[in-house]
Amino acid sequence: MSDELLSLRKIQVWGWVCLVVLCVGAWLCWSWQVAWSVAVGGVISIVSFMLTHQDVARFMKSLDSSEEGQGEKKALKVGKSRYIIKFWLRLAIIGLVLLMLIKSGKVNIFGLLVGLSTVVFTITLTTVGAVGRYIISSRR
Repeated sequence: MSDELLSLRKIQVWGWVCLVVLCVGAWLCWSWQVAWSVAVGGVISIVSFMLTHQDVARFMKSLDSSEEGQGEKKALKVGKSRYIIKFWLRLAIIGLVLLMLIKSGKVNIFGLLVGLSTVVFTITLTTVGAVGRYIISSRR
């Protein structure tokens, strides 16, 4: 597969487009509160995906730039530890934010779950589209 078909930047852009479509659909089909909940969940999901992408890119870059020998092993351990700590910290913060939103009663839980699934929808649609283009191009 070419890089342009499965680019993470492309997935991020399509994530925002998917979020807007889901919000408008929720507003037209249900209510403003459901649309707001979809928006909140989607923003949390997309921002978390973007931050994770940055962390993974930094970690991979640190692997490329590390020196050989003992320094490489130490840099790898520090890089892994930093990545894991950031991952769990981000997960805990998201959990606390979701807990506060649900406890406050200002969000619709169904809408929040749909919004949180925005990245999953986007990755699935992007993958299906890439596979479809691959199958069509191989038949020619």
